[in-house]
Amino acid sequence: MGKKVKKELEPPPKDVFDPLAIESKKAETAVLMLQSPEEEILAKSCDAIYKFARKGDENKITLLGLGAVESLSRLISHEDKIVRRNATMVCGIMAAHGDVRRLMQKLDMMPSLIVLLAPEEEVVVHEFASLCLAYMANEYTNKARIFELNGLEPLIRLLSSPDPDVQKNCVECVYLLAQDFQSRRAVCEQNAIPPMLELLKSDYPVIQLLSLKALGSISSEAECRLALKENQALDHLLKILEVKELNDLHVEALLIIANCLEDVETIQLLQQSGGLKKILTFAETSPLPDVQRNAARAIAKSANNENRKFFHEQEVEKTLVELLGSDNNGVKVAALQAISVLCENVASKDVFSKNGILQIIHLLTKDNADVREAAVFALANLTTGCPNNSGALIEANGIDALVNLLTDNREGVVANTCTVLINMAAQESLRLALQSNSIMQTLVATLQSTSNLVLRKVLLTVAAFGCDAEARAEFKNTDGLLHLVKLLSSNHDEVRRNACWAVAVLANDEETAAELYRLGALEVLQNMNLSTSSRSNFSELAENKMLDNNLSLKYNQKGHLSSSNLIKDGFYDHGQIKPGTQLPSLEDLSKQMLNQNRAVILVNTKFSEIITPSPPPAEEKLEPNLRRSPSSHSRSASREKGGRSVSSPVEDKHDLPSGRSPSQSRSGLKEKSSSKVKSKVKKEEEKMKEDDEAPPVTTQPEPVPQITQFFPPFDQELADYISEVTRTILPLPHPKEQVVALAQFVAEKMGGPIAKDRLHDFSWELHVSELKYELKCNVIPIGKIKRGIFYHRALLYKAIADRIGIGCSLTRGDYGRAWNDVKLLDESTRYGTKASPETYLVDLMYQPGRLMKHGSVEADHYQHI
Repeated sequence: MGKKVKKELEPPPKDVFDPLAIESKKAETAVLMLQSPEEEILAKSCDAIYKFARKGDENKITLLGLGAVESLSRLISHEDKIVRRNATMVCGIMAAHGDVRRLMQKLDMMPSLIVLLAPEEEVVVHEFASLCLAYMANEYTNKARIFELNGLEPLIRLLSSPDPDVQKNCVECVYLLAQDFQSRRAVCEQNAIPPMLELLKSDYPVIQLLSLKALGSISSEAECRLALKENQALDHLLKILEVKELNDLHVEALLIIANCLEDVETIQLLQQSGGLKKILTFAETSPLPDVQRNAARAIAKSANNENRKFFHEQEVEKTLVELLGSDNNGVKVAALQAISVLCENVASKDVFSKNGILQIIHLLTKDNADVREAAVFALANLTTGCPNNSGALIEANGIDALVNLLTDNREGVVANTCTVLINMAAQESLRLALQSNSIMQTLVATLQSTSNLVLRKVLLTVAAFGCDAEARAEFKNTDGLLHLVKLLSSNHDEVRRNACWAVAVLANDEETAAELYRLGALEVLQNMNLSTSSRSNFSELAENKMLDNNLSLKYNQKGHLSSSNLIKDGFYDHGQIKPGTQLPSLEDLSKQMLNQNRAVILVNTKFSEIITPSPPPAEEKLEPNLRRSPSSHSRSASREKGGRSVSSPVEDKHDLPSGRSPSQSRSGLKEKSSSKVKSKVKKEEEKMKEDDEAPPVTTQPEPVPQITQFFPPFDQELADYISEVTRTILPLPHPKEQVVALAQFVAEKMGGPIAKDRLHDFSWELHVSELKYELKCNVIPIGKIKRGIFYHRALLYKAIADRIGIGCSLTRGDYGRAWNDVKLLDESTRYGTKASPETYLVDLMYQPGRLMKHGSVEADHYQHI
């Protein structure tokens, strides 16, 4: 045998790189190795980077700066499973940092991460891919992107994964996605409720809690609540409530139950299963504020008509009142909301009236706005339709707190406070008590709010209190009318409508109506009523109220006064004015210099007696009611010259008859009033004569403070007319006889009947001009006119008829025409039969007392030239 020769090893190919074992201690090197084409190096680099990243956020920032995320975004889609798994693990860890998530969003890694949830991938890949998605789902834009890429389907599928980490990450991601309303519906449509209910049986509390939170989010949708009911979710939830060891889950379980109680069928199921009693037990006994809060919410949502009676039998009112003493604001708010719902039951409302109102009033001054709003909302419901509870607020000294809340920064607080005040204003005693606390002044300040909700409620409150004269005066004196007129031009329909209602209420007296007109309210209302979009019943009512309480303005604007518009003292007929101009006040007209314009006709039988406050000399022993100022002579002259402004304070005012007289006894009173006025005037003339004959007094009188106030001139002739008519015409038995007799009386006082063809010879213009010159004033009392034309006679007829109870209208025509219409029953109508009265026009010119049927030819000739 020959000697064996050792076989020589073949040298490696020249183009093959010899293996190189490198030990790196720098993260930069590992990140650079992510660019390697070798799978083993990529896998080992990702593993090293994973271990480095999980040590803290600083390391994540370092890797982010080195560009690791850009390389990982490619590697999570690598063909090699190990490389793909390790890269996914790094992404899951690094996504915990916000800067990393923003770069991932910019690189659009979401599609690749969702692909990693496929069933063929490893459990570890599922875990870290779902973890990365859960981190990303904290941003709204990422939620929308996941929903757009249909990422819910694989997430819901993995809820049934055997791995608890995958379950936890997926249910957390579903919970975050369910906070958007589109995703909530998709969760229900993809049948996610059964697997989430199964997760409630998990051994891991975090999974149970996240499942409850996800169910709580989707339970806000009606369709999802139906799916929960179909899957017997209430049974699972009630079982959790029965286990004391699961008290950390009770808060979320009660929240889901409270949401499900939006449906009537669920309420019935809960009552049948005894769930309502369990909820009451939690509200009474649980030491956890969150449990108490959700239990109170559940009570509020389940308190329908039937359950309110059940809760009252269980004395739930006592429990809720006790919850008001909790230190947790959320518990207080929930308890107040439950009280607001339960007080719709009259029995419960009575219980809260005795035991709860005082505690609620104390909550009105709390710093927490949610508590204040819930408290005043509860009071609004407690006082609705319950005068006793409104009175209990006064007894509990709640007025100051309520008035202060009108200036609260939260609009809900102010709106609910206004509701309480409106409820209280229904009782006069409470209304006066609130007025004594300057309620109107505070409301004026609130009218300057920019919130439409606040303005709507405040305007209704102003209307509720504006029915009292003192409240109207306070509102006017604090510039409330100015702000109210501005709100008539609001762009908000309800604000504008409520402003019209407030104007309609406040314009119930002549002074306020006149001020509203001066501020331009009538012009705004008229423009509003010309618009088809802005006009409403409220705007028309406001305009009519303003005119009905300012008849001088109404007659000027409309040219017509109905039988219900009773002419009172101070009425004046100015004649028509140009469109766009305001009607001057009587005081302004009285102060004007004589002009060529049409005379202003005044109706006034109110005698204003002016005296000075200075006491008489010691040697004069006069009775207190007979003391007069030494300037009575100038005062009488002032009255004769058209009621100029006088410089003395007013002590008393005596009114001559100005209302209707239903009986002869009232006629006697009017005669006494007239004779009393005459005797006083005569005494004053005698006193002036004595003053002229008396020697001059050497002592200098003390200066009297000057107070300028306007009083319209007293019309003695008109007062005499009314007394005579009351004595002679009022006792006539039939209304027709009264109408005819009054027409003849007016014609007699105004120059008698005038033939139609001699009307041009009736020189009434010269007579009126002489009166203007005599009085040195453009305002003429109607009683001084002895030669009157159509519009003089018609006005006098209406003025006297309103005093004695004859219903008639006054209408102005063209070219000085005016007439009166009366309604009379036909004399041929049998007694006891129903018949509509006929409308007649009263002739005051040609054949005084002639009655012409409205619409007839003769009536038409009377109305037109």
